[in-house]
Amino acid sequence: MNDKFGRVLDIPLKVTAILGKTKMNLKDIFELTKGSLIELNTFENQEVEIFVNGQKIAYGQVVIVDQNFGVRITSILGEEELAKTLA
Repeated sequence: MNDKFGRVLDIPLKVTAILGKTKMNLKDIFELTKGSLIELNTFENQEVEIFVNGQKIAYGQVVIVDQNFGVRITSILGEEELAKTLA
């Protein structure tokens, strides 16, 4: 591996996957406690957006493994799409 490239591999990045959305009344939000469940409009295997440092870079699918949620990357934005998200 190129030595110059190797120097950037330890830079931390914030990765976010939007698993779903919902609408709630403010009253219901104030009633949330530890352990409360919020029903989202996303299901297993549904496409979700993946962001790095706030910029959309890919799409993925929600997967559930041993009662844990994860995201499998299914496609990475092409150069033209990526340029639009950075503008």
